[in-house]
Amino acid sequence: MDKPLRIVFMGTPDFAVASLQRLLGGGCHVVAVVTAPDRPSGRGLQLTPSAVKKAAEAANLPVLQPEKLRNPAFLEQLASYQADLQIVVAFRMLPEVVWSMPTVGTFNLHGSLLPQYRGAAPINWAIINGETQTGVTTFFIEKEIDTGQMIFQDNEPIYPDDTAGTVHDRLMERGADLVLKTVRAIEAGDYPRTPQPTTDELKAAPKLSRETTEIDWNQPTIIIRNFVRGLSPYPAAWTTINGKFFKVYAVSLANESPFTAEVGEAYTDNKKTILIRATDGWLSLDSLQAEGKRRMTAEEFLRGNRL
Repeated sequence: MDKPLRIVFMGTPDFAVASLQRLLGGGCHVVAVVTAPDRPSGRGLQLTPSAVKKAAEAANLPVLQPEKLRNPAFLEQLASYQADLQIVVAFRMLPEVVWSMPTVGTFNLHGSLLPQYRGAAPINWAIINGETQTGVTTFFIEKEIDTGQMIFQDNEPIYPDDTAGTVHDRLMERGADLVLKTVRAIEAGDYPRTPQPTTDELKAAPKLSRETTEIDWNQPTIIIRNFVRGLSPYPAAWTTINGKFFKVYAVSLANESPFTAEVGEAYTDNKKTILIRATDGWLSLDSLQAEGKRRMTAEEFLRGNRL
């Protein structure tokens, strides 16, 4: 192309900020940013801007914050920027009237190696399922969610001690590089549009909920450990002990079995250790958070609390 693409960037959380900043640092012509409306946050429930809004305002970019993406006033304002390309990173599902607006199209950055782990929580589910590799994909948005033609992919290993948080941070940076690479290729007019391969073994990444994040102790220790680290630090796996609610951020295989017990039974010395029985052994709760308290190690919790 003879001139830089006019880009509208869409995103909300920290994961998207890296991509926006990489585009700006690369000299890309971002003409506007679309992000979520300010939301109440904190103890005072003060209206708080999204991470992307803060980054956009720091770069003196126009910011659009529609409540509804089909709102005629928003659509008119969006069209006024005459975007050649829209880029979506960690935003909500777009209606066709939005994603079809630019002349080149709209591409999305997804935190998995598509077609695997389509859905809202790809990083979490890859770790929960014990994967040793994940990655990022750029693809053009089409009607069916996360099914459009792929542009580029990049792999990222998942290490045995990784959590959703550590993988998130690495994919954030790797994804930002891939977004810039994708824009450069589109600007040069030399980029692939590869249909996603069909497979009978698709692994989904549905949105997480309170029901899907409860620990099932009637599982082997390795399955439970993957589950906990796949949800750490957010939204966090949870369990109850003596009827009390606990978020669990890290577990490890206990070196010794204190006694024979039923699955799900808890043991503590009320000094340093909290153990819970799984189907094939005991797991130590290494990092946890009781309701109304901060995140602590088991030893820190037991200093002021008894079970």
